[in-house]
Amino acid sequence: MAAMPRSPAARMTQLVAGMVLMIVAPVTAPLPGPAATFLFAGGLVLVLRNSHRARLRFARAKRRHPRIGALLDRAMRRSSALRRRRRDAARVDL
Repeated sequence: MAAMPRSPAARMTQLVAGMVLMIVAPVTAPLPGPAATFLFAGGLVLVLRNSHRARLRFARAKRRHPRIGALLDRAMRRSSALRRRRRDAARVDL
């Protein structure tokens, strides 16, 4: 079943919320605990889901730094990363 397309207002709201989370994350960094990490990751996910330009820049950064990109894919549980890992594991088995 295909996902319902979101309205432009909902996309913009999520994009702005993601940016706010990413801006607030460094402010909360001095506090004890990993709150800043989770805030930044949540903001990054919202921005990547709603901005084509951000997805392109993220893909370029992952190509430039593949180890960090793989770590971020795993942390965000991206389906493309899971498919890629299964494909790479099948190649090794051959």
